[in-house]
Amino acid sequence: MLFNSLGFLYGFLPATYLVFWRFTGKLQRWVILAIGGYVFYSFWNYRFTALMLFSTSVSYLAGLALLRWQSPGLRRWCVVVPVCADLAVLGFFKYGNFMAGNINAVTSWLGGRSSLPLLDIVLPVGISFYTFHTITYVIDAYRGVITPTRNFFKYAAYVSMFPQLVAGPIVRYRQIEQDFENVDRAHETANADTGWSFFVVGLVEKVLIADTIASIIDPALARYSELSTVDAWLCVAGFAYQVYFDFAGYSDMAVGLGHLFGFRIPQNFNSPYKSTDIADMWRRWHISLSSFFRDYVYIPLGGSRGGRLLTYRNLMFTMLLCGLWHGASWIYVTFGAYQGVLLILNSMFKGTWERLPLAARRVGTFGSWVVGLAIFRATGFPMAGALLAKMFTWHAGTAIVGGTVLVGMLTVAAGLAHFGPNSFEMHHRWSPGWVGAIAIVFGLCLFMLYGSRPAPYLYFQF
Repeated sequence: MLFNSLGFLYGFLPATYLVFWRFTGKLQRWVILAIGGYVFYSFWNYRFTALMLFSTSVSYLAGLALLRWQSPGLRRWCVVVPVCADLAVLGFFKYGNFMAGNINAVTSWLGGRSSLPLLDIVLPVGISFYTFHTITYVIDAYRGVITPTRNFFKYAAYVSMFPQLVAGPIVRYRQIEQDFENVDRAHETANADTGWSFFVVGLVEKVLIADTIASIIDPALARYSELSTVDAWLCVAGFAYQVYFDFAGYSDMAVGLGHLFGFRIPQNFNSPYKSTDIADMWRRWHISLSSFFRDYVYIPLGGSRGGRLLTYRNLMFTMLLCGLWHGASWIYVTFGAYQGVLLILNSMFKGTWERLPLAARRVGTFGSWVVGLAIFRATGFPMAGALLAKMFTWHAGTAIVGGTVLVGMLTVAAGLAHFGPNSFEMHHRWSPGWVGAIAIVFGLCLFMLYGSRPAPYLYFQF
């Protein structure tokens, strides 16, 4: 089910909201949130709720074991077993065919024979996100950062909480534990204005900006061989704004929904297109994911503590994993490698870069990001190579349909992304003017949704 669907807006959300606030007990609200998350997920495919329940149960039992056992050896097993189980499930569904296909290809290249079967595997929506939730829970419990809960429904509600279930943000247990503990003292109207404001802002970002841009660039990129140099740049820049407003919109809607139920979901995008270098970009972009790889991969590898060469190795390895997380494709691995190279170059020439004017650093950072997105958006290396060739050598081509509208939308998107406040910098206070503006844009979004099928969020596939 999509947040930007009429079924969610008119059915699931009001029903869950009314039932949740009808009950006042802590356990009652945990149960309602847990059941609501599974019902929400069932609208995609009810059979895969068993997979989420398995992941939830394994990590919950690991938390109980960590509470009971103090032996270092036993405690390590309490981390190794659930984390390996989670990664094995994620690896099978997301990377099984990718690994089998590559093994077959390498074996054939070496002159051998390998015929590992390629299975008809359905990738469960949101598996990467809820798997990372359970992994962070177990590791943080082992490190002593959190105290595991003894209540299964409390933990199940955390893993399956529908605002952040299928596309994040990756909310760590410690970031939201206090809200779960105080859920019985939450008041229905305390943050309703903030919640609805965030939700509508996110809906506008998704429906009016991201989807409008996508409606023009997707058909054009489907015929990428016909693009001119100017149109190639317009399409890739368009994708840069599409993916930002698409995912930032989802994150803002998740934050708003969290407020409606008494939970403070942390910020996931902090004006990334105002970044002054690529490291700054990753501190601002998909914050929950970049901080996950920083805290659970980069720092455990040694971070920047082992000298320059080891730091560069750690940066590259972390970004390769980050690229692979986005999908089982060498395109995503290449995107990760490109980001790793940029981070290494940023570390090597940081002093020189910081002496440049602020505007030059922002333009250079955004430009290098857009070039990377040409790789990210491509369906394969032929498309990536063709797009980059068109972007950096002159090519004539046929004009894209809706080019004028695209330029107008990019102007609006650029103004908001590069110069406007992000959703956490806005004042979400009810006033006659703000209520009127929210009502108008919400009505416009509904009008757009009535006229077309809701577009899935880009990060659902990850």
